[in-house]
Amino acid sequence: MTFQTADLCDDNSNELQVIGSEFKSYGKSHSFSGPICTVKVFEDNVLVSHALESIPAGNVLVIDGGGSKKCALLGDRLARIAESRNLAGIIINGCIRDSKDLSLLDIGILALGSNPLKSKKEGTGEEDIPLFFLGVDWHPGDYVYVDEDGLVISKRKLID
Repeated sequence: MTFQTADLCDDNSNELQVIGSEFKSYGKSHSFSGPICTVKVFEDNVLVSHALESIPAGNVLVIDGGGSKKCALLGDRLARIAESRNLAGIIINGCIRDSKDLSLLDIGILALGSNPLKSKKEGTGEEDIPLFFLGVDWHPGDYVYVDEDGLVISKRKLID
């Protein structure tokens, strides 16, 4: 499956939400897409781990970490779980760590930045809820399409 977000915008702009270059790409896959699953946490990645072990293959986990850059919500261990379960990608409104190792994994990973400090392990947060950050709504079951130009979110599947 190949696509370009620019083409998706040209053909469907009236029904898309669009984000440009706010995220940095950390995984080996720079182009990915799939249905959205969501987690909302703050400097705590227990629910991130749970979601990565339970959401269906081909899905994209969207993590709203409140935009915090004080610690990482994803490192090499959790990213390997996502890769082994054939998730399409992970999008984090927050930070990753182990960036060198993440760059070798065959999965898409977007985040605001990196930080070597690990997160808390308290288990606080919410799963499978609508999110709002970076000016767009992220609803479980909607579709996200990511490439080097940015990302687009659609209520429906745009490509096969």
